[in-house]
Amino acid sequence: MKNLLFLALIFVVLSCNTRQEELKTIEGNAIGTTFSIRYLDTSNKKFDAKIDSLIKAINKSVSTYISTSDISKINSGDTTVVIDELFKEIFLKSERIYAETEGVFDPTIGTLVNAWGFGPEKAIENLDSLKIKELLKFVGFDKVRIKDGKIIKLYPQIYFDFNAIAKGFLVDVVSKLFEQHEIKNYMVEIGGEIRARGVNQHNKYWRIAIENPNFDGSRTFATTIQLRNESMATSGNYRKFRTTEEGKKYVHTINTKTGFATESNLLSASVISKTDCADVDAYATAFMAMGLERSKVFLTKHKELKVLLIYGDENGNLEIFKSANFDN
Repeated sequence: MKNLLFLALIFVVLSCNTRQEELKTIEGNAIGTTFSIRYLDTSNKKFDAKIDSLIKAINKSVSTYISTSDISKINSGDTTVVIDELFKEIFLKSERIYAETEGVFDPTIGTLVNAWGFGPEKAIENLDSLKIKELLKFVGFDKVRIKDGKIIKLYPQIYFDFNAIAKGFLVDVVSKLFEQHEIKNYMVEIGGEIRARGVNQHNKYWRIAIENPNFDGSRTFATTIQLRNESMATSGNYRKFRTTEEGKKYVHTINTKTGFATESNLLSASVISKTDCADVDAYATAFMAMGLERSKVFLTKHKELKVLLIYGDENGNLEIFKSANFDN
């Protein structure tokens, strides 16, 4: 009888340990876009309220569209703001990638983002090269620093805009929430930026599609890839642009050296790495500004990045460049 009871207890323990993980889904809106989260779990843990709190914290810290946020106060000249850990982390990441890309990625571009009509402030009409040259004086991450928990700006007019890294950063913040709760298999997607760990409900790596740069609003896909405990971000100018009455097109990726919102020969840049999603988000933006050839040179020094670049050749045909390690 004791042996039977012992075997029964073993069966119960084994049954508990082999409970099938269920696929859970959370969807919603955040920082001006949508999000979709998939994860496997055997418990009934609820993450919705915690995710909402994280989104509010990010908005309070670095949203230029909220007048009471820390970044808005700093942009308006308030020198008394003590930044929180979220602001500090995104600042330090930006500082590092600014140096790595030799200033191509630069979140102090906000003055020009506004001037070209892509930010929360009013655009400048009839923007010419002389005005742009004047505004470029207020661009440069080497003109800002942290001291005693506060942001020091060389010029009061310097305007931070972390939008080129914020989605990826929020992906990381939400992902770390799942990791803190020992969720090993998840995929967090916010506005197209993704971080995936472990496997999906079919015990396969999470599979993601990379879109073609279609200007007509249709959706087709260049390829699909598996994320093997990796993050991925895609940047492109084929959706977010504006056209003047004269038909001239301006894209949202602004060249930090010239100050102009004009296209490079890249139409889309997808970056994959085992690093944080914030990092690949920033790199994807930088590649769009660099163009094809400079991006290739950069990649020779950054083997940790897997990259797919879609560009237009001299005849207007779509071409694809894949880094040598792009093995999906």
